[in-house]
Amino acid sequence: MSTTEVTYHAKGIAFTDDAAIRVRDFLAAQGSDVETAGLRVGVRGGGCSGFQYQLAFDEQREGDVVFTDHGLKLLVDSQSLAYVDGSQIEYVESLQGAGFQVVNPNVVAACGCGSSFRVADEDEVSAV
Repeated sequence: MSTTEVTYHAKGIAFTDDAAIRVRDFLAAQGSDVETAGLRVGVRGGGCSGFQYQLAFDEQREGDVVFTDHGLKLLVDSQSLAYVDGSQIEYVESLQGAGFQVVNPNVVAACGCGSSFRVADEDEVSAV
């Protein structure tokens, strides 16, 4: 029986300038160490379009893929990487509130409220 090795070259994830300022301010207010803490960007099944983002301030864990932008860490678990790779994290203030938003080039459809999304072909992104 032969094995197949898949190599994945990540594009990365980045912050907008305003998002980086907000992350840095939050981590400083919490007394978190920017050497090990950052913004975790994950995906889980759910919502009317199939997937939902999970954003949280967290410490780096074993197995994380770590991107650094603006001197800050973006932490991604290996299963979520293909769904969010190439994304940009921005900070948005609107009538509905303020918070981080993922601008994701992999999304082909999103629900009306913007809380869930679908990617082009789940088989392609799950090959990581």
